[in-house]
Amino acid sequence: MKLKGLMLGVAAAATATTAQAADLPVAPEPVDYVRVCDAYGSRFYYIPGTETCLRVGGRLRTQFVVNNVLDNDGRGNWSDRDSEGYSWLTRGYAYLDARNATEFGTLRAYVGLRMDITNGDSGFKLDSGYIQWGGLTAGYLGSNFNTYTGQVFMGVVTRDWADTTVNQIAYTAAFGNGFSATLAVEDRSGHEVGDYGGTRMPDFVAALGVSQGWGSAQLSGALHQVYPDANFNGKIPHGGDEDSLGWAIGAGVNVNLPFANSGSNIFFQGFYADGALKYIGNGITGVSVVSSTGTTLGSVADYGGNGDKSTGYSLSAGVYIQATPTIGLAVDGSYAHVDQNDFVGTTDADIDRWAIDGSVQWEPVSGFVMGADIGYSNTSADISGQSVNDLDELLFGVRMQRTF
Repeated sequence: MKLKGLMLGVAAAATATTAQAADLPVAPEPVDYVRVCDAYGSRFYYIPGTETCLRVGGRLRTQFVVNNVLDNDGRGNWSDRDSEGYSWLTRGYAYLDARNATEFGTLRAYVGLRMDITNGDSGFKLDSGYIQWGGLTAGYLGSNFNTYTGQVFMGVVTRDWADTTVNQIAYTAAFGNGFSATLAVEDRSGHEVGDYGGTRMPDFVAALGVSQGWGSAQLSGALHQVYPDANFNGKIPHGGDEDSLGWAIGAGVNVNLPFANSGSNIFFQGFYADGALKYIGNGITGVSVVSSTGTTLGSVADYGGNGDKSTGYSLSAGVYIQATPTIGLAVDGSYAHVDQNDFVGTTDADIDRWAIDGSVQWEPVSGFVMGADIGYSNTSADISGQSVNDLDELLFGVRMQRTF
């Protein structure tokens, strides 16, 4: 009887204990909270479960540009009924920047996407995308030949200097005290001017640079294969090789202005090219020469009608003044010249283009900027026996932009 009572007591105690355990709260699953990563500057966060730091950003801009208002013998935008009198653009950017430390240096992957709509036509493209590991860079980004690409807020007219974005692989060695050297192999397609055949040899680019408290400077050089297409190559009238080696050199300096507010600076740069005209600018290399009667005589190319290489140079300068903590003023200017053999028949052409652009911008709130821009350019051509009128451009624009 005593044993039976003892067993009943144990059973009752076990039941009570089980009931009390069921009433206890259950411990929550561990949560991997997002952590701030301060190793690479502000706005980086660790991707949960990894040691990779990620920064997400973007930009939205909307702008309205009044296209060339000058007549130019009926060739101006407002003179030609079928030309666009204005360009209304809205463009969005999305940026992803992932980095983490390795024993060989920082491993970085960057992606910049761009979406826009202009006068009803929309587009989507990769603005830039590349991988960096230590001194190695591979992907789609600005050419290593580029030096300074302007000061103004919008740039409604194209100024002439090196400014291309290409696929590439490059290695940069840092020597300390702000000095560096870069060797790169870049896609030839982004540096072609004229009708080219298929790709054969990429461009080779080298640059020496320095960046210190006073500002920065760079020396650049490039080798470029001049390779006209089969149609042109079969029609060379009096000699000329199937292909030739073009080249370009450039130098620039940017100096901070200590007498003005922080951020104020001025730059000067110059470029020379022999058969590699894209390295001197995007304005003059897009010129088509039209006679006073309206006949198109030809277009600028890396090679002349006899297959010889074209030569050219550009000089440019720009200044940015941070007038107040919220107002910035800027102006850019450039001059470019091209000599092209056998431009019309056996007659050579001397082509000149100069451009100037100025802007004012206001940043009432950090990351939000509004501004206005005005630009003028003149293109002229000297071709013996041909009457060619100058092409003048005058454009205006306004922009709102939010970066986050």
